[in-house]
Amino acid sequence: MTAAVTAMITAVVGVLGTLFAPVLSQRLTARHRAEEAQLAAERRRFEERRAAYTAMNRASRQFHTLLKDALHRIRDGVYTEQERDQLEEARRDYRDRYAEAQMVVPERILDASRAVNQVLAAADAVAKRLDRGLSPEGESAEEALLDLKEAEPRLAAMRRLMRADLGVRD
Repeated sequence: MTAAVTAMITAVVGVLGTLFAPVLSQRLTARHRAEEAQLAAERRRFEERRAAYTAMNRASRQFHTLLKDALHRIRDGVYTEQERDQLEEARRDYRDRYAEAQMVVPERILDASRAVNQVLAAADAVAKRLDRGLSPEGESAEEALLDLKEAEPRLAAMRRLMRADLGVRD
């Protein structure tokens, strides 16, 4: 009877193994696909964030550079329509990159960008008033250039936060 029971158990285990092997295989495959999809989604979010950071950093620095150039040219009386157009394009690009980033970057990065924006927007407003001859008494390009220097440490701080968020170590 022991041999018969052993044979019966072996037969039942063999049949159950044959029946459950495809189910087990399917579950393992589904789990593996779900893990791969999760990793792909995380990678996609990382790439979106990295692209947003790159665009924000580039647009912020370009706007800063063109503002500084505009203020120098306004001060020297050689500000041209072409430079106005370049600055306006940089302003729009900067605004667009920030709007795109709002959907994919953490709030601490947006806070750093807002700190940069405060300085850039103030300098931009001064440049516009000076260019249009509408500046109040005492407002000058020299003063605006000094104020614009405050953007540099803020740009550096924003860049450091972005790099840290991406896992870049110095």
